[in-house]
Amino acid sequence: MATGGLSPADIASPLRGILARQKNVRVLQGEATAIDPAQQRVRVGERWLEYDFLIVATGSKHHYFGNQQWAHHAPGLKTIEDALTMRRNVLSRFEQAEREGDPQRRRALLTFVIVGGGPTGVELAGAVAELAKHTLKNNFRSIDPATAEILLVEATPRVLSTYPQVLSAKAKKSLQRLGVTVKCDPLVKHVDDDHVVSAQDDGETIVPTYCVLWAAGVTASRFGGQLAKALDVEPDRSGRIQVAANLTIPGHEEIFVCGDLAHLQQDGQPLPGLAPVRISTRRHATRSLCGESHS
Repeated sequence: MATGGLSPADIASPLRGILARQKNVRVLQGEATAIDPAQQRVRVGERWLEYDFLIVATGSKHHYFGNQQWAHHAPGLKTIEDALTMRRNVLSRFEQAEREGDPQRRRALLTFVIVGGGPTGVELAGAVAELAKHTLKNNFRSIDPATAEILLVEATPRVLSTYPQVLSAKAKKSLQRLGVTVKCDPLVKHVDDDHVVSAQDDGETIVPTYCVLWAAGVTASRFGGQLAKALDVEPDRSGRIQVAANLTIPGHEEIFVCGDLAHLQQDGQPLPGLAPVRISTRRHATRSLCGESHS
């Protein structure tokens, strides 16, 4: 959706419509701002809602590592609104380049920098490359979209660093075949409207660009932090809450945590924040909850 391949209706549907036939379900729109585990209640807006069981799946948000001001220049990809913003940024750069007469500025307009070589960054870089090399082919008269430069910047020695090295190497080769330039080890130091500054041992590099896409990291949602504080539990370094095998918080069997907010390990490694994990944890939480409520 962020590169124009799908429309919002193709990937999301209103919750009310999905749950319309579930007469025992009530949908309320609001922000959960506090939790009182002793009284088993959650504050939503101006109201306290009591619960017997609570499933917390508030996910994660973009992590700019103390540089929140970069969010304006480098949007991330978490919501439909994020995807629409990203799509608008990407497509508008081609349009601006089409009418730009200055070759240097045109080159900067056709330079796309993706920060972060995890699963999101790798997929995003490949999608932007396919958009430039194939989807937009023959759509312009003054520019050739295929000449766009797509840079993937990853601060660690390899992309997909949480995966086996052989898969990282294959991913890098696939990206290079698509025309993506993969730069491992540089650390982004500054992001602005018209350039990105990265640094390595041999010094800093300034890349002129008007489109930076952020995929470098996530941190737990604000409500996740409030939950951890209220329950006096220590979150991991990403703010995720450690849960038992049934996805409950130890000592609070009535509270389930799933999706990106849950820190759950398998074979000694935390499960990644990917869609299959989110779906599996929510199904598992539902089965655990139904089993508990019927016991």
